[in-house]
Amino acid sequence: MGQGCFADLKARGLVDATTGPEVETLLDGDTGISAYSGFDPTADSLHIGHLVPLLALRRLQMSGHTPIALAGGATGLIGDPSGKSAERNLLTSEVLSHNVSCIKKQLSLLLDFEATRNPAKLVDNHDWIGKFTLLDFLRDVGKHFTVNYMTAKDSVKGRLDRDSGISFTEFSYMLLQAVDFQHLFRHHDCVLQIGGSDQWGNITAGIELIRRTHGHAGGERPQHPRPGLGGHAYGMTMPLITTASGQKFGKTEAGAVWLSPERTSPYLFHQYFVRADDRDAGRYLRLFTFVPLDEIAALEAELAESPDKRSAQKRLAREVTTLIHGEDAVRSAIAGAELLYGGSPSSLTEADLLAVASEVPRTELSESYGEQRDVIELFASSLCGSKGEARRLLQQGGMYVNNERITDGAAPIGAGRLLFGRYLLLRSGKKSYHLVVFGAPADG
Repeated sequence: MGQGCFADLKARGLVDATTGPEVETLLDGDTGISAYSGFDPTADSLHIGHLVPLLALRRLQMSGHTPIALAGGATGLIGDPSGKSAERNLLTSEVLSHNVSCIKKQLSLLLDFEATRNPAKLVDNHDWIGKFTLLDFLRDVGKHFTVNYMTAKDSVKGRLDRDSGISFTEFSYMLLQAVDFQHLFRHHDCVLQIGGSDQWGNITAGIELIRRTHGHAGGERPQHPRPGLGGHAYGMTMPLITTASGQKFGKTEAGAVWLSPERTSPYLFHQYFVRADDRDAGRYLRLFTFVPLDEIAALEAELAESPDKRSAQKRLAREVTTLIHGEDAVRSAIAGAELLYGGSPSSLTEADLLAVASEVPRTELSESYGEQRDVIELFASSLCGSKGEARRLLQQGGMYVNNERITDGAAPIGAGRLLFGRYLLLRSGKKSYHLVVFGAPADG
């Protein structure tokens, strides 16, 4: 069933810490278990940092275990202080509801909810936490934790040491997450929680609540299929990923790299991985793809021998982009990248063109295109400093419109050249690009 599951996770760098050797026994045993990880809907999309626990759940499912993805419809209203140096902004119920619906769709991308033997489960903790009254929460949960226990957790301690401190709202977060584990333990026979290393305090709080309340649930919890492991719960954390330069994984100058194509285009998503540092490529292949380890070793060797080919990065980008956006998006992203090396824009969508064009300067004109434009004037107002410089560029054979060489400076650029009715991609020489955007699509 799960033979080698834990060893594979460890070989891929996905194990930071466990609550004991029993975790390996659970994951590599003959009987599948249920394991969960939570995803708070603080935005309307997950980002690629969430791929670490999400793909770990997928690996567990492929080994015969049952993954449970939890959308934090309740905990998202509070905000997790783990890894944060300041208080989060609270979301409204309406915004949170929208975010939850978006994230549920993304969770479905990587987990198989139709599997015959071990279909994945998707739950929302608002379904049970939302039913708690304040008195119920204080009596049934709060009484099992001392303030000393809670302030000793790194997620709280780090905030207490700052002048801003921590609000009671965020202070209570670990108890809400503990309730999640307790509920899934009782009602879904879930015995393992996984998460990033910053979740260690929250995970162990859940294990503590289960330990203190097990046997007092009125027989609600199903009998665990492994009597030898009885009523115990366990935890495993995965490392928080950074780049070789020490930057937080998934962060760029423009912000986070999101799974949503509306927030991060498939082209830029693909490019993030293509541009991975040589020192990160093999590690990312192990973490974020299902490429066999021996193939990854071969790609690392090829990268060391011929770094200019970037074979490891290209394989990485193809695998991860296919997982999230599909094969068509990969083909389009590759075509977009080739555009900046002289390829044809004919295979791109308008969104892909704009994503590629985000890499180059642009001029936006409020008026529509009209019937025609003088190519010398176009280049003089963008890539060249004057009409004389534009003419010299033409004579040297370095003037391109939509990557087609222009040989006749007197020939007007008609509306038929426009991309999607409103764009012209100008190029000087091999790599200098400029996008001209007209205010409205040209007629005909």
